[in-house]
Amino acid sequence: MRPGLTLWFARHGQTRANAAHRFSGRKDTPLTPLGLEQCAQVGAILRQAVGPRPDLSFVCSPLARARRTMEIARAALDLPREGYAIDARLEEIDLGRWDQLTDAEARALDPAYFDRRLADKWNTRVPDGENYADVAARVTDWTRGLTANTFAVSHGATTRILRGLFAGLDSAAMSGLDEPQGVVFRVRGREVVRLDP
Repeated sequence: MRPGLTLWFARHGQTRANAAHRFSGRKDTPLTPLGLEQCAQVGAILRQAVGPRPDLSFVCSPLARARRTMEIARAALDLPREGYAIDARLEEIDLGRWDQLTDAEARALDPAYFDRRLADKWNTRVPDGENYADVAARVTDWTRGLTANTFAVSHGATTRILRGLFAGLDSAAMSGLDEPQGVVFRVRGREVVRLDP
């Protein structure tokens, strides 16, 4: 990212798939009541950090759960719900044949492959999907193109990878990061700070 810029980013609020502990990639499920509260929390955190109607660029994954989160957060900033850019590079990892399956269901398809991917998410693609290296390439391309202070809404694995890249973590440490909802991460230089409600 260019020197002097600040990036704020958040994961979307909880969805029904998240609550059911299902893999959730490119297929969308609605936000839960808790997820809607988390979207408002994201907006409140950002408002406390930058004030109402901040002079930021706003960009979001094209998936519905991320867009809904962005719109609720913008409303908390006294901004119109619309007025943000969409960028496919912020989409969630493509989970291919595992999308909307539980761990047990995905593992049952091919236990050896599931275990291999679990041990090396960076290099091992989900069947018909992506690996962490694929996601890292597209989010790196996105961050290098930023020209203004920005707030972005993305997804669990995508924000985990973003945090890991900024912090200079190796692939194993990156894979071990949590994927919290209802919080905002702020990046300045290589410093990643979690902002809680």
